Amino acid sequence: MGRLVAIEGLDGAGKNTLTRAVTARLTGRGLTVAALAFPRYGTQFADLAAEALRGGNGDVAESVYGMGLLFAFDRQAAAPDIRAALAAHDVVLLDRYVASSAAYSAARLGEAADGAVATWVRELEFGRFGLPVPDLQVYLDVPTSLAAERARSREAADAARERDAYERDGDLQARTGAVYTGLAAAAWVSPWRVHGVDDAPELLADAIAALS
Repeated sequence: MGRLVAIEGLDGAGKNTLTRAVTARLTGRGLTVAALAFPRYGTQFADLAAEALRGGNGDVAESVYGMGLLFAFDRQAAAPDIRAALAAHDVVLLDRYVASSAAYSAARLGEAADGAVATWVRELEFGRFGLPVPDLQVYLDVPTSLAAERARSREAADAARERDAYERDGDLQARTGAVYTGLAAAAWVSPWRVHGVDDAPELLADAIAALS
């Protein structure tokens, strides 16, 4: 059975770039790696959530718990794929996972990492839905200003990458970063590792390879 690693961080933090670099390092060491990204745009629940964050689907986006359910249903639908990937590969890397809902939901409600909504997310997704628990969760700790600039640049370079309501809200991003820091410090659900903006991807790859 493979090791499940979730890479978390703000919009524009560089999660996809880090995932690619870590994948290259791990495969260079002879390990097989699969990578999945959430939300899974192009599928039912992820697209409903994306539409809501761009003003569609009535007042769905106003509900923190409603949005949390859409993202949770997306991950629940992907659970068989995650389990199949774990059975077939040494490492499965997830670009965002359950902690993203805990962080963003808590930030929207002004709660900390140990608040009610983070508990609800954990009990819903890992408890009720039985999603696979990560062996390691990684917080890509990037300054909010840098993450925002990257998100703006990405939008300018690709019309299909228009920022949604969460990405445009700088205060929300800052609060979300604080919640992520709290989740990592509390080892929410499973062990965490904080990866700084100047840390080499090889350090994370080697730590993942060393997981038992």
